[in-house]
Amino acid sequence: MDHTSTMAMQLVVVDTNTTVTEQHVTPTELTKISLLRPILQPLHPSSKDEDDLTLRRFLRARELDVEKASAMFLKYLKWRHSFVPNGSISISDIPNELAQDKVFVQGHDKTGRPIFIVFGRKHFQNKDGLDEFKRFVVYVLDKLCASMPPGQEKFVGIAELKGWGYSNSDVRGYVSALSILQDYYPERLGKLFIVNAPYIFMKVWQIVYPFIDNKTKKKIVFVEKNKVKSTLLEEIDHSQLPEIYGGQLSLVPIQDS
Repeated sequence: MDHTSTMAMQLVVVDTNTTVTEQHVTPTELTKISLLRPILQPLHPSSKDEDDLTLRRFLRARELDVEKASAMFLKYLKWRHSFVPNGSISISDIPNELAQDKVFVQGHDKTGRPIFIVFGRKHFQNKDGLDEFKRFVVYVLDKLCASMPPGQEKFVGIAELKGWGYSNSDVRGYVSALSILQDYYPERLGKLFIVNAPYIFMKVWQIVYPFIDNKTKKKIVFVEKNKVKSTLLEEIDHSQLPEIYGGQLSLVPIQDS
């Protein structure tokens, strides 16, 4: 086991319980949803258009605490109407981020979750600030959510860090992406595999790690360098595995998905 994997194993727990059966809403969750709606609607009328599964994700993110979930959801609605006033991010809003050619999609894992791959060595901090990168993150997350088959609420990510160096280090960008994921897309990440992480990446990871909430930490898996294919095959059929890991599917740029 290499040094990177040894360090990472102290940080993560593998989450293996995500299946399409999560579409089922339990009686307890239905009760909580029925309590949540009357709180939300007077404060933000557009909340009436949100379905039960959306509300459940925010409830689950706050351990079914109605008060905490309502605060989280209202924060999300305010952010969404402000940051995405037209309902979606256009590719014309993120030209520099798309030009880096760093995020791809392909296939689904064994439970039907869409898979995306981000190449860390292709990401560079935007010299004009974080706004475009944040729009890019929302663009990617919205595309992934829209690609989910019926009965599925989550996606799987692979962070490919081969060739990553300090020129790719962007702590503010990483933390911003995590904040958007955790605050506004709760219960969407099924698992994130981090593969081929160089030792120098762990120095940056130690800075980012405190900003990751406990639910997200449990879904992040550092993969040993000599076990990448075998680990991915535990979750992804060979027919759905990217060619770069010995599978059959070619990568599709996120904007073409």
